[in-house]
Amino acid sequence: MAAWSAVACACRLDDASLAAAVASRFRLNVAALETAEPRTLKLVPESLARRNTVLPLREIDRNIFVATSTPLDLDAEQSIGFAAGRTPVFETAPPAALGDAIDTLYSPDRVVEAILGNVEDDLTEAVRLIDEPVAENLSTQEFSTAPVVKLANFILHEAIRERASDIHIEPARVGGAVRFRIDGVLRTQMQLPAAAFVRVVSRVKILGKLNIADKMRPQDGGARIQIDSRAYDLRISTVPVREREKVVIRILDPEGSPALDKLGMAPAELARVRQLISFREGVVIVTGPTGSGKATTMYGALRQLATGEINIMTVEDPVEYELAGVTQIQVESKRDVTFASSLRAILRQDPDVVFVGEIRDAETADIAVQASMTGHLVLATLHTNDAIGTIPRLLDLGLSPVSTAACLRGIVAQRLIRRVCENCHQRIAADDELTPGEAELAARYNVRPTVRAVGCKRCSSSGYRERMARSEVLVATPTFPDAVAHSSPPLVLQQLAVTGGMRPIRDVALDAVRNGITTIEEVEPVDGDAACEHDHRQRITRR
Repeated sequence: MAAWSAVACACRLDDASLAAAVASRFRLNVAALETAEPRTLKLVPESLARRNTVLPLREIDRNIFVATSTPLDLDAEQSIGFAAGRTPVFETAPPAALGDAIDTLYSPDRVVEAILGNVEDDLTEAVRLIDEPVAENLSTQEFSTAPVVKLANFILHEAIRERASDIHIEPARVGGAVRFRIDGVLRTQMQLPAAAFVRVVSRVKILGKLNIADKMRPQDGGARIQIDSRAYDLRISTVPVREREKVVIRILDPEGSPALDKLGMAPAELARVRQLISFREGVVIVTGPTGSGKATTMYGALRQLATGEINIMTVEDPVEYELAGVTQIQVESKRDVTFASSLRAILRQDPDVVFVGEIRDAETADIAVQASMTGHLVLATLHTNDAIGTIPRLLDLGLSPVSTAACLRGIVAQRLIRRVCENCHQRIAADDELTPGEAELAARYNVRPTVRAVGCKRCSSSGYRERMARSEVLVATPTFPDAVAHSSPPLVLQQLAVTGGMRPIRDVALDAVRNGITTIEEVEPVDGDAACEHDHRQRITRR
């Protein structure tokens, strides 16, 4: 090791270049350490591999291919040949890389402990699984040992501390990576060696009561953990990726549902939303793409309605927040508890307000409409780009234009945009020069930005902290249902909605730029969807 470092320093070569030079000098190949085969490792004892700093890679009938930094070490060659019963064929690799690979492949617990470094010793208890399953076999017990538990707990603890909504544990060419979604943006948190990656994935699958032996099919599970005396629900999803698995963990705080006025809505849009949920019959839909905060907005509305004077019932998949005074039904397809069957049962429970987690099919849509026409306020979510896009989506689900017009009271379409960090944002004065990017967007949207994202430790150098809802709120005025019933084109419906007081999402987002709440760069993703939808409507109108 010392001789290798001295030569590298004297020749001004990095480890990879020196390994290539040694290989060329002795007419050997450069070793690809990541290709080491587990069955070949069994031919060379760990003690022998560590003593001679060698790593067995693969074997054929009479030869075993071994990575080494000292190809002239005859003693090592004889010892390997005797232990493996095959003639060694050396390939070159740097000693530091060999040491790391030996630790990873022979002693994965050492790798996990090295990653943890100075993490608190009591972290195993700081994150506690509620109703943890009992280990059933040796492989499960292996992935429940202290180093793996501690590393998995560290990842979960850091995700909660960083306010992450999701954890992505995904394979890379060598090892894997852990990324947190914070304020809607994925950030790489740590890199994991191959052995640590596999063990953490298996530990997470144990938490979610998934089959750790089945790596070739997608699986879904869940768990409830307690961190710092507060409970969190985890939704765990795995998919096979290149003979390994990617895991995504959605973190839900059952007690973290904010009130309607804490979602960051613009005052005008908040007033219109409150107008919609004041109806006692009809359908109100919140729409937007995945991750746009639809469920959070609905929970805020339910919290406002849950005064104890009315019967509120929900059917959800999954129940993301627990609400006092609200009866919440969890969809369980394996037990035939579907949206449609639950909705039928709810209507026999004398409800005043019904929340349908998502309208996914024609049967659920039809029952929701029937409920709204018999004296119930039905709240539901849907996936569309904007408010007007909800109408053709409902028609695609099989509803007639007449029934849609009769039941629909309003639509809330929303996106989430990031707030600038209060600790580090930079004000842009009227005479300050804009950056080229800011100038281009300012010209496009005809608005001058007033703040700029900078970045600090508090916001993880992103320049943003927390998100807020920007919504367009369609309230069905007397002329709007008539236009829906007569199958008016989307562009006509858009014009009627705007005439009735609806502000497009882009205009609401631009107000946040003018008021210094966010940067002009945050408007572009919101406007992109709206622009595509607008072009689509123009094509439909021309037809």
